[in-house]
Amino acid sequence: MSALAAAAARLRQVLGPGAVHDDPYETALLGYDAGLDESPPVLAVLPASTAEVVEVVRTAGELDLPVVARGGGTGLSGGATCPRGGIAVLMARMNRILSIEASTRTAVVQAGVPNLELSRQSASLGLHFAPDPSSQKASTIGGNIAENAGGPHTLRYGVTAGHVLAAEVVLHDATVRWLEAPTGPGGYDLLGVLVGSEGTLGLVTTARVRLTPLPEAVVTLLAAFPSVRAAGEAVTRIVAAGIVPAALEMMDRLTLRAIEAYARADYPTEAQAVLLAEVDGLAEEVDEAAAQVERICREAGACTLRRARDQRDRDRLWKGRKEAGGALGRLARHFYVMDGVVPVSEVPRLLASIDEIAERHGLPVGTLVHAGDGNVHPNVLFNDRHEIERVLACADDIERACLKLGGSLSGEHGVGAEKLHLMREMFSEVDLDTMRAVRKAFDPGERLNPGKVLPPPAGTPLPPRPAVLPGVGRWI
Repeated sequence: MSALAAAAARLRQVLGPGAVHDDPYETALLGYDAGLDESPPVLAVLPASTAEVVEVVRTAGELDLPVVARGGGTGLSGGATCPRGGIAVLMARMNRILSIEASTRTAVVQAGVPNLELSRQSASLGLHFAPDPSSQKASTIGGNIAENAGGPHTLRYGVTAGHVLAAEVVLHDATVRWLEAPTGPGGYDLLGVLVGSEGTLGLVTTARVRLTPLPEAVVTLLAAFPSVRAAGEAVTRIVAAGIVPAALEMMDRLTLRAIEAYARADYPTEAQAVLLAEVDGLAEEVDEAAAQVERICREAGACTLRRARDQRDRDRLWKGRKEAGGALGRLARHFYVMDGVVPVSEVPRLLASIDEIAERHGLPVGTLVHAGDGNVHPNVLFNDRHEIERVLACADDIERACLKLGGSLSGEHGVGAEKLHLMREMFSEVDLDTMRAVRKAFDPGERLNPGKVLPPPAGTPLPPRPAVLPGVGRWI
């Protein structure tokens, strides 16, 4: 009996037949996330408890099979793909909110709980889970922890790492540990190492997270500008003034037009760039901050400036931003969402570079920016899978432009399989060796999500990137 057949037989006894899938058609559907890379597992399992995850990891270890955790499948860097086959561990059945404590503003949740569901369930207590990726309807808390997810409102509230107090994790040897954030000096922050490790150090099964009070007042502003440079100047001045909006989002003209045609969000399509700014907090401070943002936008050359009239109007403005991906998807058969970071002051220069790169490669690019922290999401549009080499070359040039401006390869999407080949351009081999040592300390055999985050040691060629295979469901 093969290792695969042995694993399937053993896990059916533990998890039940309906929770174990080895049919090639079913596993092929789990071969990709929301990015371009595609590599299916050979076996997919749906545990319902930490104890069942332990059995999966123990079985995989005895048979020397890789293990890849999978949340909502909304990742954008190939993090949930399985380039070495193995077992995909789907957290969909581990979707219970175990407790919400208003007095401590905390919740204990299983890894498969959708991000937005936690905020919905805690809203009656005046609380919410602050990290808000655009995929929050489907992305899970476990996936958010794996990627250290961000979102528009993390400008003020911070990324996921600042909202995780403890995590239950199944390690490579099937032992279970609770890792907690340090409460004082002394010791290592192992939880901090785990968050953002993209499933390469352990499988998070449960987490205790911090909930944030809903703000007393919120003002949402829309400012339209005659140029990207003017919008960028407004962002720089807002940050320099010491104002910390809850969110500060920028969209270019191509993206604006796509959103308006799709979502009817009342965006001014004649503008070259738009800022969507939101300030929240106590009513008095919100009014003052909103007035400052409006003044700065006018001084920077805003041609249109308005406040959301009510909650319905605010929801419509945010609906446009949150549905930008779907809107851009109507302009071409396919699009490649990227992720890079530059210092806030360099955003206008980066956007100019993106325009030049797009023109050079002959590809349209629509760009969204978490402008307050310089996190840029260019979307490369294309229609034919035979264009993929040109698309990837365009994407690499954009990432290198981020590095040249003092930035980073990723702000929130992670490295996954997507940016593996660029890691040596950002980090020295000494840095990478140190990271490899940390990984081996957690997972000596590197069976947990192998082929992700870190390239092989110097002198070892990178494996070929299994990008954009012509699977039936994706390329029609």
